[in-house]
Amino acid sequence: MGIRAGICKAAGMTAFYNEIDPFAAQWLRNLIDAGHIAPGVVDERSIWDIAPEGLDGFTQCHFFAGIGVWSHALRSAGWPDGRPVWTASCPCQPFSDAGKRAGTADERHAWPAVLWLAQARHPRTIFGEQVSSKDGLAWFDLVQADLDGEGYTVSGLDTCAAGVGAPHRRQRLYFVADADSARSQGHGAGSGPRAPAEEVSAGGTCRPSTFWSDSDWVYCDDPSGPRWRPIEPGSFPLADGITSRVGRLRAYGNALCAPQAEAFVRARMDLEVTA
Repeated sequence: MGIRAGICKAAGMTAFYNEIDPFAAQWLRNLIDAGHIAPGVVDERSIWDIAPEGLDGFTQCHFFAGIGVWSHALRSAGWPDGRPVWTASCPCQPFSDAGKRAGTADERHAWPAVLWLAQARHPRTIFGEQVSSKDGLAWFDLVQADLDGEGYTVSGLDTCAAGVGAPHRRQRLYFVADADSARSQGHGAGSGPRAPAEEVSAGGTCRPSTFWSDSDWVYCDDPSGPRWRPIEPGSFPLADGITSRVGRLRAYGNALCAPQAEAFVRARMDLEVTA
């Protein structure tokens, strides 16, 4: 065990968080100090500057960590802090319909850096997320091919945040890559995706009274039955009265939808009891 690994183990730091935005990086440190996400260290370098040996001693590695939602979602799904995992929700700007759509030619295309580290360290499980645009799906084809070549089994899901009770659409592509035999390790399983927060009558006429009650709602004919789903939050509770709100809103905008990520992790964990 190297010097850094020994220090991390002695300090009880299980996670490595990589985040280049100083505002979000400090937010991560605050969340760690408050015990809301896995204990660890926050690295503000570009992912291109991280060497594989710099990850010695860390059980979890969260690249493009944002405000730590992957760690929170893993914990909420029942994934222990001490269970190995990597997460990498690469920047979506090169693949978003709202951007310049430069794709892999964009300098913010960071998947090659993640792949290089994965090739060197070969983590057991990798979770990730990307915008589910046409270009985002092409990005996933590249990711899947790269990880297949490294011996991973890769699964993806194009999913909507409103489908798990979050009050907005946020259509995203989630994926998980498992090293050979990782799914049969028997680490336990979650209890499956949680039911949406809103419960409506069979006729679909009942809407909940919550903090997000002013959201835009649409009536959906779900497989489980008709129901209303919130699809767009108002900006008032996000922006009004928030100090340093530009930094906060940027962090919110780049963050995962926690219930969406949690449901995906739970579904992955459920495979361990059915395999």
